Amino acid sequence: MDSVTVITSGKGGAGKSTVTAGLGCALAARGRRVLLIDGDAGLGCLDHMLGVAERRVFDIADVVSGAAEPGKAVYACPFSANLFLLPAPQTEEDVVSPDIMRELVSIFSRYYDHVLIDSPAGVGQGFLSAAAAAKRALLVATPDPVCLRDTAQTRLRLLEAGLSQQRLVINRFSGARFRAQGYFSDLDSVIDAAGVRLIAVIPDDAPLAAAAANARPAPERSPGAMAIARLAARLEGENVPLPSLQKF
Repeated sequence: MDSVTVITSGKGGAGKSTVTAGLGCALAARGRRVLLIDGDAGLGCLDHMLGVAERRVFDIADVVSGAAEPGKAVYACPFSANLFLLPAPQTEEDVVSPDIMRELVSIFSRYYDHVLIDSPAGVGQGFLSAAAAAKRALLVATPDPVCLRDTAQTRLRLLEAGLSQQRLVINRFSGARFRAQGYFSDLDSVIDAAGVRLIAVIPDDAPLAAAAANARPAPERSPGAMAIARLAARLEGENVPLPSLQKF
């Protein structure tokens, strides 16, 4: 269970699912066996991003109801070896309860090196279920006041759920836009606004976003993919320094 990570955000549009898919690919490229669990009931998109939407028959709700054995609802990503997906329920009414999610994840985690749970944005029932099964959290945020305010609130909800191991992922970062907007004087101010220790800065990267939207792997040398690869290394305990923001 120590390798179970929930990936969440305070509001929609921060790029949380793109980070989840990219991180799954990066960990799989390191030779790890990785399971992604899409917890966004009714709005899940990882099946599309990972190229399994057309093969999808069962999802996590079918496993819970007994309509499908667990293995029948897990799909291999066609473009990333060792990467697998357990899709989200198709309706919000089928959100898995926190207790059941904990039980399921404890079973699945025996067979994978990493389990990444893509939480729905906000702090509703789906968020609580995703957080209940995890041992650590990545909070994905864009460097703007509204998103960071919601991130700070999400941090508190995670603490209330007993999840204290949290790290901040600043996503879609553009140095030029950051300086032009003038919301914050520097990156330390962004971190202070979120109240969460930083683990990664992922640059605004059109090829990365296009890859996720078109169900294909991101170019390995794209700035976003390289930043996510560094995130994967840090998640596994490697000491990888953050690059200078002048490079973004």
